[in-house]
Amino acid sequence: MSEDQKRQLESQLWGIANLLRGKISADDYRDYILGFIFYKYLSEKQHLYANTLLETEAVKDYKQLKDPNLLEAIKEESLETLGYFLYPHELFDAIAARGNADTEAESNYILEDLKAILNHIEQSTMGTASEEDFNALFEDLDLNSTKLGRTVAARNSIIAQILNYLNKIDFKLEDIESDVLGDAYEYLIGKFAAGAGKTAGEFYTPQQVSKILAKLVTTGKTRIRSVYDPTCGSGSLLLRVAKEVEVSEFFGQELNRTTYNLARMNMILHDVHYRNFDIRQEDTLEHPQHSEERFEAIVANPPFSAHWKSNTNPLFETDERFARYGRLAPKTKADFAFLQHMLFQLSDNGIMASVFPHGVLFRGAAEGAIREYLIKEMNAIDAVIGLPANIFYGTSIPTCILVLKKCREQDDNVVFIDASGDDHFIKVGNQNELRDEDVELIVNTYRNRETIEKYSYVATLAEIAENDYNLNIPRYVDTFEEEEPVDLEAVAEDLRNLDSELKSNEVSLIGFCKQLGISTPF
Repeated sequence: MSEDQKRQLESQLWGIANLLRGKISADDYRDYILGFIFYKYLSEKQHLYANTLLETEAVKDYKQLKDPNLLEAIKEESLETLGYFLYPHELFDAIAARGNADTEAESNYILEDLKAILNHIEQSTMGTASEEDFNALFEDLDLNSTKLGRTVAARNSIIAQILNYLNKIDFKLEDIESDVLGDAYEYLIGKFAAGAGKTAGEFYTPQQVSKILAKLVTTGKTRIRSVYDPTCGSGSLLLRVAKEVEVSEFFGQELNRTTYNLARMNMILHDVHYRNFDIRQEDTLEHPQHSEERFEAIVANPPFSAHWKSNTNPLFETDERFARYGRLAPKTKADFAFLQHMLFQLSDNGIMASVFPHGVLFRGAAEGAIREYLIKEMNAIDAVIGLPANIFYGTSIPTCILVLKKCREQDDNVVFIDASGDDHFIKVGNQNELRDEDVELIVNTYRNRETIEKYSYVATLAEIAENDYNLNIPRYVDTFEEEEPVDLEAVAEDLRNLDSELKSNEVSLIGFCKQLGISTPF
């Protein structure tokens, strides 16, 4: 599929939002649009797969199949291969056609049937290997919600419109070399994030930042065994890593239930097999779900300076993730708690890269002690990268990326990069945005461990110790621009000319006042 066709698909999908704008609030229609796109994807995937199984049968189109024995055989194969099952009458285009029927002979009321179909997709997986990945996947699609309309008829009409619009879009799933639909889904998530205000950070990391993190953790590799995100949101960071190298398994954890559902949908839409991803819903710091695993790549964009229960849960003091540092991260700033959790889960040959607020670089007290231990005792910090302000949805604060390894190749220095200067981003609307060349400069500077004037500096551990383990970037990267010398004689001449001009204007004003017969202001 060409780039133009891809853009066309993105535009078509975003058109549903325009269709609903003014009828449903933006905060509400996101879940419905993304959920129904996912249902259409599952339906078309089922149809295509079933047709491959029917190639040697008399009936070759699954939509026409009635034979109960063949249906049962296809169900068994589908659950094993796809992880779910849909009957022919449950396919997307069948229910969409019913919802938009214009004859009196056929009712266009579909809400109850649609609800039953979505429930059946989840129930079809019960007792199978994919049960956990599909469990309660459509729970945010409340078809009886008054947000869709005050009456049943109004709700039915809105849903029928969405299905009808989607039914006209060709997802081109037979193009198995293309990840166009998954990319279009990511595009939609990004568009929703742009309008979500402060909540955007809960489910989306800007694409260019995702690209940086993915490139950093895959440095020197073409294939990795596992990638992990402890605050995975919609799963976009995990999937971005797979665009850089071949990934065998994806792991993630997400606290927000709606976002957790979105992450699982996003994985499946990107054709990640249900056996190859494990996304869990829980509080990562309180109840880590993958404690026994160690990951070759870790990427994250944790909530900035979140509150956590370090002061109320005594078990944290003996928790393997935190105990060795001697101090716990402050209860109002969980940034280092997330960092410690990730470093604990990192394999010896792994790389982790995560976004944090700048405070982690210089705040003192417990955070200062943890930072010193990370550098002095563990020698785990590999790079510190400053990003422009106002680059994330929902917050304008400047942020940084910390890169950590357990076994560093260059273990006597740390690379500092200041990519926050005006020359290293562009303004798009109300946001600042990194360009491809900005991303490449960051990544190449890290990989080459270069010192570039006013951009980067490779600091020795001794220098960092001299700075009391303060990692504030301006201590290492000098971006000061000398001002041009001031010509005082020229300034004096300008002032003399200005004084002369003022006196001339004063004389003119006095003349005007006399002509008008009014007093002068002097």
